[in-house]
Amino acid sequence: MKRGLPQDPMLAQLVQMARQHQISRRAALAGVGGTAAALSLASCAAAEETVVAATDLSDSEKVLVWHNWSAYMDEDDDGNYPTLLRFQEQSGITVDYRVEIDDNDTWYAKVKDQLELGQDIGADVACPTTWMAARLRGLGYLQPLDNANMPNKVANLAPGYQGNPDDPDRVYSIPWQGGFAGIGYNKQAYKEATGKDAPATMSDLWAAELMGRVGLLSEMRDTVGLVLLSQGIDITSADSLTEDAFNLALDEIKAQIDSGQVYNVRGNSYLDDLTTGNIIAATAWSGDITLINFESGTDENPDPFGFVFPESGVTLWADEFVVPMGATHKRNVEALIEYYYDPVNAAELALWVNYITPVVGAKEIAAEEDPELAENQLIFPNADTLAKSHSFRSLTGPEEQRFSAAWQNLLLGS
Repeated sequence: MKRGLPQDPMLAQLVQMARQHQISRRAALAGVGGTAAALSLASCAAAEETVVAATDLSDSEKVLVWHNWSAYMDEDDDGNYPTLLRFQEQSGITVDYRVEIDDNDTWYAKVKDQLELGQDIGADVACPTTWMAARLRGLGYLQPLDNANMPNKVANLAPGYQGNPDDPDRVYSIPWQGGFAGIGYNKQAYKEATGKDAPATMSDLWAAELMGRVGLLSEMRDTVGLVLLSQGIDITSADSLTEDAFNLALDEIKAQIDSGQVYNVRGNSYLDDLTTGNIIAATAWSGDITLINFESGTDENPDPFGFVFPESGVTLWADEFVVPMGATHKRNVEALIEYYYDPVNAAELALWVNYITPVVGAKEIAAEEDPELAENQLIFPNADTLAKSHSFRSLTGPEEQRFSAAWQNLLLGS
């Protein structure tokens, strides 16, 4: 299936260029961010008309299209996805797996027009982050899934993901993987530049020795969240994370961008800058560092990159399966979710991607395969590790508009 372009001529041009890999994250923001306030308002306002779910064609069409992030699927030496291949063999459902999400905002900008109209976005299932999934659910853009078709999900969803007040039965957004945002760095280059083995605080990213060699994630809740934590703000609390506190964190980030300390602000593609040496350190997602070590490591230096928790803590997030109203293969998606909520499949996936699995029983199975990796706190965190992590609090509709517009306007100036 080929996704149509947005109706807005400017967005249509940007999406067309992005498909041809002709624009960067910053260039996309320059085009879209000029209307940041309008986009934020649109993202929080309910659709004028009720959108009706598309007819499910799963009985006659054994296919589905999946939008996901990079480095989020187990992969063999030939570039195949073993667990996904096995699902296709067992189910008879052909999966078109597409790495389409670089960050939540740019993905949403590409599909929001179709979502608003209840049209096919070119995907039956996608895995945006919790806050974006909540936005889509609030706008009425998502189909509910049938728990009767997903007994593994019902039995094995970790307790920490249950009881969502907006989706108590977890039928609109079902966790795929979770993780932490902290600091990733090139071990050798960092030591050569600073004389230190590893960064320990967010302020270490602002060291003069790293001028122009620092990257920041374009996900607001991660980069701003890490800076807020470093400033002593409890990002889980509305009393602490106020609009004034948020703006002070933006001021610090802006100062570092304006000074030239920051090389760029990117989504998942920040990994390119780490591996090519454009940057030495960055705000980073935990599982990504395992991936680039796998791809870049040698026998002499198997782990050239490191990931650390800043002393002030890390942000905690999850990405979730959602099925848009225009999707036509919902039951096929339910079969996919059911498959990945089998602890055997979840364990195999987790041991490769190194993100937090939401599936109960996966750790025990992983321990049989790789006892050492099963104790990795980035995959199976214990209570002590989780105590160092913090989830960016839910924002009200007006806050979402103001915070998002302020963040995008900051990026426009970078």
